[in-house]
Amino acid sequence: MSLAKLTIKEAHEKLKKREISAVELTQAALKEIEKKDEKISAFLTLTSELALKQAKKVDEQIALGESISPLAGVPAAVKDNILIEDVKCTAASKILENYVAAYDATVIKKLKSAGAVFVGKTNMDEFAMGSSTENSAFKPTRNPVDTERVPGGSSGGSAAAVKADECVYALGSDTGGSIRQPAGFCGVVGLKPTYGAVSRYGLMAMASSLDQIGPLAKTAEDAAYIFEAISGPDENDATSQSKRPVFKADDVLSEPLNFKKLKIGIPKEYFVEGLEHETEKAVRGAIQKFEDAGAEVKEVSLPSTGYALACYYIIMPAEVSANLARYDGIKYGYSKPERDLFESYLATRHEGFGKEVRRRIMLGTYVLSSGYYDAYYLKAQKVRALIKKDFENAFKEVDVIMTPTSPSPAFKFGEKTDDPLAMYLADIYTVPVNLAGVPAISVPCREGSLPIGLQIIGRHFDEKTILQTALAYERI
Repeated sequence: MSLAKLTIKEAHEKLKKREISAVELTQAALKEIEKKDEKISAFLTLTSELALKQAKKVDEQIALGESISPLAGVPAAVKDNILIEDVKCTAASKILENYVAAYDATVIKKLKSAGAVFVGKTNMDEFAMGSSTENSAFKPTRNPVDTERVPGGSSGGSAAAVKADECVYALGSDTGGSIRQPAGFCGVVGLKPTYGAVSRYGLMAMASSLDQIGPLAKTAEDAAYIFEAISGPDENDATSQSKRPVFKADDVLSEPLNFKKLKIGIPKEYFVEGLEHETEKAVRGAIQKFEDAGAEVKEVSLPSTGYALACYYIIMPAEVSANLARYDGIKYGYSKPERDLFESYLATRHEGFGKEVRRRIMLGTYVLSSGYYDAYYLKAQKVRALIKKDFENAFKEVDVIMTPTSPSPAFKFGEKTDDPLAMYLADIYTVPVNLAGVPAISVPCREGSLPIGLQIIGRHFDEKTILQTALAYERI
């Protein structure tokens, strides 16, 4: 078996027993990148030197007999909107083409202290705006399962890198499905934690009330290890000041799921016209396995679901327009000098931002403008409160909610680029989760042909239950 195919747990066991070294493991991942990435284009920046230096440090710890964390010496990739000190961070945008991060994001600090090895920064839709990674300013990423198809987005590079064994796991960010949808398209596991469970300090902001960092991994077990390492409060991010008990992966792994006590909710609003037959068949087949194992399955209602996408595409662009105002070509990033300051702003942003980013900035500026704020933005926030309430009501009856991750498997390149609305609809099953701030995980429920994702949604800060459920599904 190739070292690059190992899971976190398998790699950890081999490292502890000194059957392999961290340097050998890292070299195996770098070799896979060298062999495959010209075709897949998962990476924007390789950090081979840094990776080998980090791996060597872990080998020295092992040689001294020191205990190591499950992530120590294990090769990871990082989405290119998360800062690693002294490494380029572009958010796949021309406006930040040569920007080098001045500090580490909190999640990177935590992973460094756990002994992680960073092999590179992964491609994405520009500023995380897109569902296919076709919106990268530099190149599209291809799905390793079928290179004629997209890997999903916006964390498409991270999902593709994990699937292609170019790393053991990766970090992504999820604003409206950007971890779960590519995980579903590529056939890997993707966890969107509860809003506030993971610090966003050092993540380039897209929509601050929706953004969340999370892991893409080969198994639910691996996702639990990564989530333990990156979660917890951070004084640099006011939203992460949770006084909740610290999440422990061992709590998930040591307590097998009792199927007879599990209540699964199936939202009737999610299994409607527009859901492809093959996807529905795979997802219902997965749910049937839980039922056969003794779980109780019942229909629930999330009545505001029909408004979620419209609500999201008002709130998200509004926050985008505010957050991206900082990219003016004056303080850092690309700059286009013109005859006066205003002309320079216009030229810099026109040339630096791609079409999708400009579209969302304009939409956001419009809904926040005088006379439209109440009609659009304020109304959308009220609808968001209803969506959150729907989930709270549903979770009074059930422990988890199961849905498809996406309406269809991965689509072909160019299939939706001329129709932004068709592209936005790819996120129809994932955006309500972000609006409500609840956690959700996508696990593969069909392999072989094009992968299909099963989405498991949980209560606020109940990552334990959704990870246990995902782990149980992998076992059955």
